[in-house]
Amino acid sequence: MSDDTPRRGKLDRTAFESVVRPAVGADRADIRLGPAHGVDFGVLDVAGRAVVCATDPLSWLPGLDPERAGRFALSFALSDVAVSGLVPTHFCPSFALPGDASDEAFAAFWGAVAAECDALGVAVPTGHTARYPGASFPWVGAATVLGVGDHDDVVRPDGARPGDRLLVTRGPGIETAGVFASLFPDALAERGLDGATVAAAADLIEETSVVRDALVAAAAGRETADDADAGVTAMHDATEGGLRGALCETAAAADVRIDVDAAAVPRDDAALATCAALDVDPWACTTSGTLLLAVDPAAVDRVVGALEARDTPVGVAGEVRDGSGVFVDGERVAPPAEDASWAAYERLSGRD
Repeated sequence: MSDDTPRRGKLDRTAFESVVRPAVGADRADIRLGPAHGVDFGVLDVAGRAVVCATDPLSWLPGLDPERAGRFALSFALSDVAVSGLVPTHFCPSFALPGDASDEAFAAFWGAVAAECDALGVAVPTGHTARYPGASFPWVGAATVLGVGDHDDVVRPDGARPGDRLLVTRGPGIETAGVFASLFPDALAERGLDGATVAAAADLIEETSVVRDALVAAAAGRETADDADAGVTAMHDATEGGLRGALCETAAAADVRIDVDAAAVPRDDAALATCAALDVDPWACTTSGTLLLAVDPAAVDRVVGALEARDTPVGVAGEVRDGSGVFVDGERVAPPAEDASWAAYERLSGRD
């Protein structure tokens, strides 16, 4: 991209603060947590109950079978509410489908979405579905997700505190590897990856949901101590910008410093091999399914145990301190200017 081409993906902090933040509609007393850069959900107070809300794009990756694509799309949509610690309760999709999305394919896609919603106890109270000229895969609309619960159970995205420990699940590059190995296996083979590695990487797309991990971790934190704050204090799904971006957003939201021991972060060999074959920085590419948690020291063992009971790889990978910024092995790191997977996707899909 040229220097004057707008960056792909989310608006950066400067654009958000100058364009979006000053113009967010009426000032209402029922908003407990409003828009902020790097904060992926809001909180409303409705008759004393917390209503967490989040809106995200909906994807349909045409290289996947529709059922698999549907589960992947839903997991992405539900994640931002799940990291609040509240169970997602309502899913409101708006589909802008391409003209070549057949009724049969959509039925399979939607069937998988509905089945997973049913399994999670998520209702679909409203939505919109249509085909539009100009609509194209993979971005086929957006969805708003709600979670209803107690205010005391909400894990705020800006809640990390000095002294908290940093937990990381699964590791870097999980989603990127799963998507690319599923969509472009031949290209990875041409780059020297063996069939077993490509297959293992493709399977990672089934590990891209943080919903159950986030809810289990939050519940374990709440069980730890009499102090309501002595549990999980912040969570973040490492989506766009990857692990490095999520770390920087978590630190900035809470105005703290985070120190990370890279060797303590879980790693998946197939994910790292795939990222290397793509010449993609695994710490700077989207890795939905990887969860960052700031946890009170008294709750660490219980939270780690709850995640390990789900067979979720987790490492105690750092500490929250006074100060600002993110330091990995003592070196300060900045958020990625752009998610590292964008250029690779355009290259392999023939769009560059």
